[in-house]
Amino acid sequence: MNLENKKILVGITGSIAAYKSTELVSMLRKMGAEIRVVMTKNAQQFITPVTMQTLSGNVVRTNMFENTLEHIELARWANIIIVAPASANFIARLAYGLADDLLSALCLASTVKIAIVPAMNHEMWLNSITQQNIQKLKDRNILILGPVSGFQACGEEGPGKMLEVTEIIQQCFFPISNKFLANKNILITAGPTHEPIDPVRYIGNYSSGKIGYSLAEAARNAGAKVTLISGPVYLSALNNINHINVTTAQEMHQAVMEHIKQTDIFISAAAISDYRPQRFSKQKIKKTSTNLSLDLMPNLDILSEVTKQLNAPITVGFAAETSNIIPNAIEKLRAKNLDLIVANKVGSKLGFGEDQIAVVICNKNGKTIEIPLADKKVVAQKIIEDIANIR
Repeated sequence: MNLENKKILVGITGSIAAYKSTELVSMLRKMGAEIRVVMTKNAQQFITPVTMQTLSGNVVRTNMFENTLEHIELARWANIIIVAPASANFIARLAYGLADDLLSALCLASTVKIAIVPAMNHEMWLNSITQQNIQKLKDRNILILGPVSGFQACGEEGPGKMLEVTEIIQQCFFPISNKFLANKNILITAGPTHEPIDPVRYIGNYSSGKIGYSLAEAARNAGAKVTLISGPVYLSALNNINHINVTTAQEMHQAVMEHIKQTDIFISAAAISDYRPQRFSKQKIKKTSTNLSLDLMPNLDILSEVTKQLNAPITVGFAAETSNIIPNAIEKLRAKNLDLIVANKVGSKLGFGEDQIAVVICNKNGKTIEIPLADKKVVAQKIIEDIANIR
């Protein structure tokens, strides 16, 4: 990867994730780019201009009134503007065209690509006002990178964590250009399902939805038209992907069957509950000193329903196993008449919620491919490439 002759302006706003900007600037400079940094007043509460000047090799700009035309000069100098991290406050001001500091002013004065890398508390990110502001920026063709879900500085977990530096660089400068799934309609399920017991309790599992969302992103980047049916997760909606949110296995089944006839490839990455309570209590079940028994009934098998369809699409399943991974996966592949199955080991939450995964891909011809432990986005890309080779 080489970025020689690239002129990159990095904007830093007031977020605890500002420390990651040091890595971003260092990596970009090592790749040959010329870097100039602009910091807001609040950004300087987290990291100093001296640090960023040392790493970038150029004077850091912080004040619009040091030179009244500086915002114009910087806007015209840059090939791309990357604001990382971008706080909720900066996103709101940019969405409404405010220009009361150097960074927001030069963004308004620029005609080059702008990439915004949000970082904030998950409640701030999920707030409808922030989401409306993000949509305004997307409508103006501003690239939104992330955020991802994870443990945050506030001690809580959820979406709002700044995207990793390598992923920022990948998406800004080296997006996947091989559109080997162009004109293909891909339907993907992701995340868990919640089967209600009473108004406050449900049966569920630990699935985070990360692998399903990563598959959707990889398929989109490969040129496919993607519909993502998602159970309850703490992940942000992906750009240029049709999102359908569901809660229960029955809702997921209904959504899949409504879209399956227009589908070329179906990937069932969701951890769908095999059973649901036979009866739903309209009132909260009170705790007593006696044991509580639940009668469970099976949910419909979505994979089997899909492969029974006339002119069924290419169908890919997932198998989360605690032992005998390959034999169990191959048995599931044959029983459900799948074209491909992706198996991984789970246990004590292993594999659920983590950013990395190791899998084995098995096809109906008996061939297996092992993918060692790697980031789920990397693994998803390899899975999509393997799916594209199915004939």
